[in-house]
Amino acid sequence: MSELFVVGTPIGNLGDITYRAVEVLKSVDFIAAEDTRVSAKLLSYLDIKKPMVSYHEHNHKYSGESIIKRILDGESCAVVTDAGMPCISDPGEDLVRLCIENNVPVTVVPGPTALISALAVSGLDTSRFAFEGFPSVAKRSRNELFAQCAHETRTLIFYEAPHKLVETLHDLYKFFGDRRITLCRELTKIHEEIIRTTLSEALNLYNDEDRKPRGEYVLIVEGLKEIPETVTKEDALEKVKDLVAKGMRGADACREIAKTTPFSKAELYTLLLGEKEQEK
Repeated sequence: MSELFVVGTPIGNLGDITYRAVEVLKSVDFIAAEDTRVSAKLLSYLDIKKPMVSYHEHNHKYSGESIIKRILDGESCAVVTDAGMPCISDPGEDLVRLCIENNVPVTVVPGPTALISALAVSGLDTSRFAFEGFPSVAKRSRNELFAQCAHETRTLIFYEAPHKLVETLHDLYKFFGDRRITLCRELTKIHEEIIRTTLSEALNLYNDEDRKPRGEYVLIVEGLKEIPETVTKEDALEKVKDLVAKGMRGADACREIAKTTPFSKAELYTLLLGEKEQEK
């Protein structure tokens, strides 16, 4: 029986590939790639000829079983993503889980990753941070995520696609207020851009018709700086009403605020219902 190698690949500049990654890609029997066309360019650059199989979010369930079978039959495999570390916001995590369940050895070959690269040049606090990946497109899940993150004191990291960037900046400003943010796009590529600004200024920047978001973005957002030492029921209710005004259901808003105050969801929901009764 052989093993699975989790191999980090460049996030842009192909020169960022490591010597060890090249050695592993040359030595394995086959490569599981997110997009075989993208990986073919990297292999051509490295002058490596290896058979590849497709492994991505749309086929990972049945493709993963096939890959595991080949490894159990004695072949070695390297899993790669289009750019960066596999398994980070990537279906490679399911392949690793399958290997563990089948007692297949897994070896990591570290490489570049966009979130750490962006954090390092953000100018924001790097001592404690939370990576949230791509925000959900479903409104309820999205609102719940941003409501939770609004109380997070650690630096926050999000990924976002260009066509969703402005909407996400609006939501961040709505839930977080005006905090510092660093926007990184096309890291290590020719058109690399790093913008250190605030959420309000970022919105103004991308409201300009001449400036359209391009490329994948990493957003580094400042964590909450001040947390009130004491919170009254009235304070907590105001926070609930604020979330409701932003589109969250009453019960969901009560659950979120209960996590960061001394009051239970039931207490807050009772207060919210009482207030609604008084308004009638």
